[in-house]
Amino acid sequence: MMRKSSRILLLLLLFMVSAAQHLAAQELNCMVSVVSPQVQGSNREVYNNMQKAIYEFMNNRVWTDHIFKEEERIQCNLMLNITERISDDQFRATLQIQSNRPVYNTSYTTPVLNYRDNDVQIKYVEFMPMDFNENGQNNSLVALLAFYANIILGLDYDTFSLEGGTLFYQRAENIVNNSSNAPEPGWKAYEGNKNRYWMVENLLDGKYSSVRECLYRYHRLGLDRMSERVDEARAEIAEALVNMRSAYRENQSAMIFPLFFTAKSDEIVNIFSQSFPDEKSRVVNALKEIDPGNSAKWERIQKAGN
Repeated sequence: MMRKSSRILLLLLLFMVSAAQHLAAQELNCMVSVVSPQVQGSNREVYNNMQKAIYEFMNNRVWTDHIFKEEERIQCNLMLNITERISDDQFRATLQIQSNRPVYNTSYTTPVLNYRDNDVQIKYVEFMPMDFNENGQNNSLVALLAFYANIILGLDYDTFSLEGGTLFYQRAENIVNNSSNAPEPGWKAYEGNKNRYWMVENLLDGKYSSVRECLYRYHRLGLDRMSERVDEARAEIAEALVNMRSAYRENQSAMIFPLFFTAKSDEIVNIFSQSFPDEKSRVVNALKEIDPGNSAKWERIQKAGN
């Protein structure tokens, strides 16, 4: 009798440990908002149910083999703005995606991703199962969410180790390949040079390795050391930014550059506004070439403290 009780107790303990590990392994802490100000109609509950389904999919699924503590989960936000209800289960929308990363030894969180996908078309049936098949074609909403979950993870991992996000970009690329025959836009190379296809293509293309190196040096060797060695940390960030210039000259229309600077431009201004004159000039000259659209911001660096 004692032996049977011990076996039951052991099984219960193993179940509890497994459940705890499953909960701890969840990587994303994703806030989700579904809005539809432009859409007319009486059935508004569908958008509330869509929001709940997206929230559960992003936050309850385990995306990696790594164990994340609650405080280590990646803080991110998705805002799906429904612009048109094409039919009962077909929707056009835009999707705003943001993610942040804590900076070591501070209470500051730094933006890593801030991207708006303007070419979203999804199919959503209320209470449909949100099952993700890694090796086949998925429902358009599931594919979209899984793609961006892997992009969020890849960028975050890239900030902690050199090219640490490769596995997640490869998974995102697999989703693109499996969606290449889907009728929904955003997955194909010929649909422009700034969509999901080109996002992951750029991230995996060795021509742009200096951008991924910058993600690592900027965050791990730069921001994470700011509280202790501010001049050395800022110099590391400066060198990483300047080194992106050669990749930019390879292809000035590559998507990876606005992907980086949309998230980081305001922060870069703050970092270098307190820099030395020579360092300011060197960084500003490089930034004006790599990201000319933000030239007014880069000028603020030069003028700060004068």
